[in-house]
Amino acid sequence: MLEQLGSPAPDVCLIDFDQDRRGAAMLAERIRSGLPSVALFAVSSQVHPEAILEAMRCGCGEYLAKPLDREQVISAMLRIGAQRKEKVDQSRAQLVAFMGAKGGCGVTALASQMGALLAGAFSRNTLLIDLHPDFGDAALYLKLTKSRYNFFELVENIDRLDVDFLQSFLVKHSSGLDLIPASEGSITGREGLPTIALSQTLDFLSLRYEFVLADLPPSLNAENMTVIQECNQLYLITVAEVAAVRNVVRQLEYLGNHGVPRQKIKVVVNRHQKNNAITDAQIEKVVGQEIYWRIPNQYPQVVKTIYEGDPIAQLSSSEVTRSLKKWAEAIGKKTGTETKKNEGRILGLWNR
Repeated sequence: MLEQLGSPAPDVCLIDFDQDRRGAAMLAERIRSGLPSVALFAVSSQVHPEAILEAMRCGCGEYLAKPLDREQVISAMLRIGAQRKEKVDQSRAQLVAFMGAKGGCGVTALASQMGALLAGAFSRNTLLIDLHPDFGDAALYLKLTKSRYNFFELVENIDRLDVDFLQSFLVKHSSGLDLIPASEGSITGREGLPTIALSQTLDFLSLRYEFVLADLPPSLNAENMTVIQECNQLYLITVAEVAAVRNVVRQLEYLGNHGVPRQKIKVVVNRHQKNNAITDAQIEKVVGQEIYWRIPNQYPQVVKTIYEGDPIAQLSSSEVTRSLKKWAEAIGKKTGTETKKNEGRILGLWNR
C-alpha cells in the first residue's frame, strides 16, 4: 500500500471510513507510521462525535463530511498548509547578514566573533559564510586557513548539493562554529552567481543550522541583494565618521526603494566611544532610526583576537566581548519553551 502511494508521497491522503471503518482505521495507522509526512483526511457520512474521535485517534488530522463540497476541502487544505508552513518556519535557521557602510568598519571581525559566541557560549548550531569575492578574511580571523573550497564554488555546484557534498566545504572552529570561507585569492573576473542558485543554497543551509551568518562585502550588487532579501535580519555596521554615516543613509534609501522593510535593518556603531566627533544623536538624526548596538572601541584587543584566531578566549574579559555577548544573547539565547528542531522529513504544502 505504501509503495502504491508513490514517491514522492502525496501531501494529502483521503480515506473513506464508510465501507469498512476498522479497515480504514488500520490503514490510517499504517500510513501514519510509514509516511508520517502525509496529512490524513477522514471522509464519512457519519458525523457523530464517536466517529470523529475514532478517526482522530488513528492519525487523521481532518474529518470531512459527505457529500464533499469545495469550500470544505479548501478550508481543510488551508489549515494543514498553515500548520506545515509553521513547522518549516520553526525549523529554518535565522539568516543574519552583516554588511559595512564602507570597507574597514570591522564587519568580518564582528561576524566571526558573533558566530563563535553563538556556537560556543550559547551552544547554537551556527554557520558563517564569507561572501567576499576578493580576499575574504573570515577564515584568517578564525585561524582556519586550510580550506579546500569556497562558498562561490558551493553555489556553482548547486546540482550536486547534498549533506555529504556540503561537508567537504565546511571548516570547523574550536568554538563549534562552522565556516564556508571565501576564495583565498581574487575571483573578480568570474561571472555573477545566478541568484536562483544562491537562493537555493541558502534554503538548503537554513534547514541544517539554527543560525546562518553572512559576512557581506560593502556592496549592493545582485548577490548581496539576494542575501538581504532572504535574511531575517540585516546589521549595517558603521563607524562614527562622516563618509560611513553618509553611506548608511544611501544604503537605507536604496534598500527601501527595493522593498526591504526598514524593521529588518539594524544600525550598529563599531569602535564606539563617548567623545566621537559625530555624536549618537547626530547619527540617529541623519539615518532616521535609532542605533541598535554600540561596540566599544578597543582596537588593540580586537587585533589580538585576529592574530590568535580565538574570539572568545582572547576577549573573554574585555568590554568588547561583554557587549558582543549581550548582543548574541539578544538573538541566540534559548528560551525555556523552545523546542528541538523537527528531525523528521519536512513537508510544506505551499513549497511544492
